[in-house]
Amino acid sequence: MSDYTIIAEKRDDLGKGASRRLRHAGLVPGIIYGAGKDPVSFQMKHSELEKQLLNEAFYSSVLSLDLDGKEESVVLKDMQRHPAKNRIMHLDLLRIDKTHKLTMTIPLHFINEETCIGVKQDGGAISHHMSDLEVSCLASNLPEYIEVDMAEVGIDQTIHLSDLVMPEEVEINALLHGGDESQPVASVHVRKAAPVEEDAVASDEAEGEEGAAAEGDDTAEGEGE
Repeated sequence: MSDYTIIAEKRDDLGKGASRRLRHAGLVPGIIYGAGKDPVSFQMKHSELEKQLLNEAFYSSVLSLDLDGKEESVVLKDMQRHPAKNRIMHLDLLRIDKTHKLTMTIPLHFINEETCIGVKQDGGAISHHMSDLEVSCLASNLPEYIEVDMAEVGIDQTIHLSDLVMPEEVEINALLHGGDESQPVASVHVRKAAPVEEDAVASDEAEGEEGAAAEGDDTAEGEGE
């Protein structure tokens, strides 16, 4: 049983004009496909979808689609947002085939950053080179996220793709297709010293010169007396 349920209904009125009317009515058009079945167009309430999207796990979990009272297991495969407004324009859902692996993008969770050796002992700073990871696995093994443990990473050290501890039966999709194992995921580096502003330096130098000049004037006046 999925923790997330999408309640939707089929739609037969297709095309750009129909989709525009749906959006004006507070609905989101979408399509479900895959698992050897015909694609089906649907619509759902925008407000309900917005609530679901507040949960990070929604993006990488098996979802339950209630389509006109019939349930199917799906995953969120693609979502189109309006480029300027806070509005979802379209939703693509992929049916789950329990016997075949699927490819999904999973968020990375960086843990133990506060106790990281390179930060705590050497005063370094952590850089994240990746925020998510494309994995391949059966739907039953799909993780909500992948942990990246920073605890033992020292200064000038890097965690690479090959260093990640993956859940059982979950593989990094890039490495299945000849990807680079040394691709950086996160690293700890020496903090850069704050740059001294040129104007401030120039101002200090000017003040020093003025002081020296004033001192010279005072000396000259004293000698004259």
